[in-house]
Amino acid sequence: MNRTHDEGQPDGPDDEDASRSVPETDAAPADPPIRTDGGEPPADDDREAASTDEELSEEEAQEMLEGIDRKRTLSGWAAILTSFVAIWFSVFQSWLAARGFEFAATIPLVGEVSLGSLQLLQVNSIHVAFALVLAFVLFPATTGHGRFAAALGRVVPTLASNLGEDNPVTRVAAGIRRFVRWLAVDPDRERVTPLDLLFIVLAVATAAYMVFEWSEIQRLRVFGLEAGRTVTEYLGAPFVSLSETLGPLGFLADAVVAAIGVLPFADVSYPFFLGAVGVLLVLEATRRSLGFYLMVIVASFIVYARFGYLISPSMPLIGVLSIPEGSWANIIQNLWYNTENGVFGIPVTVSVQFIYIFILFGAFLEMSGAGQWFIDLAYAATGTRKGGPAKASILASGFMGTISGSSIANTVTTGAFTIPLMKRSGYRSEFAGAVEASASSGGQILPPVMGAAAFLMIEFIGVPFSDIIIAAAIPAVVFFFGVWVMVHLEATRAGIGGLDRSEVVDLGKHLARGWFYLIPLVLLMYYLLVERLTVARSAWFTLIAIMALLSVVAAYSERTRVPLVGAIVAAFAAQLGAYVTTGVGVIDAVTGGSGEPLGATAALFAAAGDLGIIAIFVSLVVMLVRPALDSPLLEFDDAVDEAAESVAGAVSRPSLADLNIFRYVTFIGKSMDSGARTSTEVVVAVAAAGIIPGVVSATGLGPNLTALIKAVAGGSIVLLLLFTAIASIILGMGMPTTVTYIILVSLLGPAIAQSSDIPLLAAHLFILYFGVIADITPPVAVAAYAASGIARSNPFRTGTKAFSLSLNKAIVPFAFALTPGILLLRGRGEAAAVITFADVAEIGYFVPEVVIPVAGVFIGVIGLGATVIGYLYSRVSQTERALFALSAFLLMAPMLLLNAAFDLGSFLGLVGTVPDTVAVDLAMRAVGGALFGALAVKNRRETRERAAPAPAEQVEPTD
Repeated sequence: MNRTHDEGQPDGPDDEDASRSVPETDAAPADPPIRTDGGEPPADDDREAASTDEELSEEEAQEMLEGIDRKRTLSGWAAILTSFVAIWFSVFQSWLAARGFEFAATIPLVGEVSLGSLQLLQVNSIHVAFALVLAFVLFPATTGHGRFAAALGRVVPTLASNLGEDNPVTRVAAGIRRFVRWLAVDPDRERVTPLDLLFIVLAVATAAYMVFEWSEIQRLRVFGLEAGRTVTEYLGAPFVSLSETLGPLGFLADAVVAAIGVLPFADVSYPFFLGAVGVLLVLEATRRSLGFYLMVIVASFIVYARFGYLISPSMPLIGVLSIPEGSWANIIQNLWYNTENGVFGIPVTVSVQFIYIFILFGAFLEMSGAGQWFIDLAYAATGTRKGGPAKASILASGFMGTISGSSIANTVTTGAFTIPLMKRSGYRSEFAGAVEASASSGGQILPPVMGAAAFLMIEFIGVPFSDIIIAAAIPAVVFFFGVWVMVHLEATRAGIGGLDRSEVVDLGKHLARGWFYLIPLVLLMYYLLVERLTVARSAWFTLIAIMALLSVVAAYSERTRVPLVGAIVAAFAAQLGAYVTTGVGVIDAVTGGSGEPLGATAALFAAAGDLGIIAIFVSLVVMLVRPALDSPLLEFDDAVDEAAESVAGAVSRPSLADLNIFRYVTFIGKSMDSGARTSTEVVVAVAAAGIIPGVVSATGLGPNLTALIKAVAGGSIVLLLLFTAIASIILGMGMPTTVTYIILVSLLGPAIAQSSDIPLLAAHLFILYFGVIADITPPVAVAAYAASGIARSNPFRTGTKAFSLSLNKAIVPFAFALTPGILLLRGRGEAAAVITFADVAEIGYFVPEVVIPVAGVFIGVIGLGATVIGYLYSRVSQTERALFALSAFLLMAPMLLLNAAFDLGSFLGLVGTVPDTVAVDLAMRAVGGALFGALAVKNRRETRERAAPAPAEQVEPTD
């Protein structure tokens, strides 16, 4: 690649970074950066020194991810039982997505047998209990390596040195230390401790009570928790009955009842005790899986609910936080036995209905091999272009981010492959890590999945998911376009080319080998936007499609192609005929079932709904008949093949791992296992975060808090949005985006809705965007720091660079909050709705309020790129960078500047209200466009002048 700079001009603003040297290592120098122009590699002093060990292996990337996740690495029976629980968690959730809360089984010749049904509170409690069990298995209580544990660890040595090892005090302290280590400490993250087992039993008990004591719970909702049976009455009841049965040996059961009676909480209401234990279990699972910070925040709200009445209403500023006195029984009832708020409130309900099934969809897609296929596709499409590795990273990370929903996990998994390639192509370590972190964090705002927060919007603001997808589409594209522009400008400034054609796969052949990976995403969009099915049904149908596609791919070969396709077509035709003649499917018809015959169209749709099951059944039969077939298109994720080899080795049949049917069944199990493990942290997060709106609702804090926020903002929409943005970033540092969203929507959402005419969907997307920004905002830029570990770069500088690359993500929310047309919304406040074809046809509205603002943000991010990189066609001076920044603001968010100016004028008593007219908006965008155009033309002209050859000197004629 060509790394030339303009002669005679200073380097761009980042050249100081480019020329710095990294710490010396013992490794040999790395290969020179990849070049595609045939030129010489840059001099050593023009690029970073690198080492051959800079690329992370897959094992190192996995270790880094496990270190970030703080999960155990289990083996033996512990690993088997964990996977068993995880798979059943996914089976339970899959049933809910497919059949709802009714549990029934169809038995041939008998018909459908009902097994019962569950209420929402019962389903939510089982959902959370599964997550708690997995959390206590996957995350240790302590490794004994923290500062507090280290301080306690010095107690025994100190006593031994002062009192002697044989002193009774020292021996007792040493015994206590051994007991605590046995009970709870897991230094190597590989042992399930007795304390974990106790917590698991208690978690199961909370769900069991919800399921088997539903009539008592209904009564307690009326009369309160104090009306429930005591701990002694509830736990002792089985032993009382057993005492009467055992006869002479009944004294043993009586002894158990007596022992229960001496417990310190024996006379406490059992439902109150179980509810309090359940809340504490959620807090402990939160501490283990999500960190001490979030646990403290949630616990402080619980303490506030009990003691907030101590705040005097007459106290300045915080007097509005005074609440009525409440009892612990009422607090626990609101937090534990309630589906409106609390642990089992709206966030967990959304997790049950939407979030889990989409995480499972992502797990199936990832384990199918789609993740690596899409990464290779991105490199095939853009890898050979200028700055190609970074551009490919943007595409690949964006796709993987929308599947995983985790900025950190996506950064580590894709970054292990993309970051070393970016560095070898010539990008600096900090820049390479920043690109990966920035693009990975953007996955949470990219439709159609958008992480978990998008599903919460469905319940919080009551809009269809299809509307959320449509509204979020343009801002998401603008963000990735903005990062793309900055990457391109950096590549142009530093002369960075792309990968050699031999280093990327052929695009046509790659598409031919994996085109079927696109089908699930197309189907998902079809179900959501065209058929407008529910989110859960759309995800379930797409899940079946993935399993059907992979079963066909696993059974496909040159020898099986004709019989496989023929059998599927024949089975589909038989199913269609059965619906036309009997009104039921083939199996039901054979076993004696019947119904009303369907018309041709209705029968075709009914049979099409069964096509996935038909394809799976036929493919499994083909794989059984030809177990040794070699499918040329089957490329599962490495994790699937490793699991197949591990299971085959465990049963002493290693040859099983080579059979496609065994690999396919392993794929199903591994996907369900992975989906449950990924969901565990999300479920724990939403369960904990649900406590906060529960406290706000139960204490009546909401109206007072809204009044306080409105008073502080002083009627300024700019200040209100700034408060929200800052709070989102601060709260989101080191905290899952979903939790940040839930907390801020509960605390700030009403204030935004009441203080402005910003559409609710725009306000919620605003909070989501800034929650995502927190992942790449120093000092706690968790995604950027993860990327820094792979890039071997300075963490803080990687974080600041990632933030600067994502700067348009901080401006675009202000733009769409004040100009809803960017979200394809028409109207203000609660009246806002997604535009229709009639709105598009209304040129007087569509052009000035949609087309021009959307064009403005796209052009504005180019100006923002020139500001951040300091380069357009050539180097941009500091003054020009400031002017480019001004043009970007005028093009992207002119109303932000106008509102801020009028707020300042109002504060000084100089101006009145803001002229909220389309004409003013258009005029300011025109000024921004003119300024940008003038700067771009000037920069282009200067570049040409520098590149023009100097005129030849005139030679005087001589005689």
